[in-house]
Amino acid sequence: MDTLWLTLWIAGLLTYLTRLSWIALLGRWNAPPRVAQTLRFVPPAVLAAIIVPELLLREGQFAPLNPRLFAGLLAALVAWRTKSVLGTILVGMAALLIMQLWF
Repeated sequence: MDTLWLTLWIAGLLTYLTRLSWIALLGRWNAPPRVAQTLRFVPPAVLAAIIVPELLLREGQFAPLNPRLFAGLLAALVAWRTKSVLGTILVGMAALLIMQLWF
């Protein structure tokens, strides 16, 4: 058990130091405008890379007609219309629950 806690502390410390190094570096470095403009697209690209496979794949196979996709599309519509994070999460989760019970 001691090894587990030591491993968790070391992993947490390394994660913290890695993130702190970027904050310290970017705090002193003025990125060229083109680089700064490009970096703005990283978070949406990462989010899309995480979400899209979850919506389109079921058990590793392409499944365009599944409850997750429909709930995700409904949640995207709610997010677009309301700009409410909480509303989007609640509607998406409720839609997923209902559709999983239905299908």
